[in-house]
Amino acid sequence: MNLDEFITEDAIVPDLKVSSKKQLLQALSEKGAEITGLSARSIFDTILQRERLGSTGVGKGIAIPHGKFATYDRITGVFARLREPIDFEALDDQPVDIVFLLLAPESAGADHLKALSRIARVLRDPALTGKLRSTSDPAALFAFLTEGQASNAA
Repeated sequence: MNLDEFITEDAIVPDLKVSSKKQLLQALSEKGAEITGLSARSIFDTILQRERLGSTGVGKGIAIPHGKFATYDRITGVFARLREPIDFEALDDQPVDIVFLLLAPESAGADHLKALSRIARVLRDPALTGKLRSTSDPAALFAFLTEGQASNAA
């Protein structure tokens, strides 16, 4: 599963200015609503409920908030590069500046987990995260996220 299967260039937020985790989740929810047709409130409530189970801040400045929706029929991603890192209660206590929101149907099951795994694997590459942190151009961010995946897809 490749990232370009569930993210498009219009789902890239290249220079998001937020000062808190709540503001970040609200902004991502609004962008997610724009792309999916789901309500921003529904997305926000769902990902906030997931965050209450434990932070999706996976470390090294990266967070992967996610949620499942009964009324949605495909896996969709939203990527945000933050202007300034924020506290996200990450597992390593480091502030977060790269965020990949994943929205999936309730019925997605293994595909949801495969998508989460793929995002984590891609964002684990320090060379890639360095590139992501060094540009605010949406086309470049999209290209960095999706380049070269055919050869190393899982």
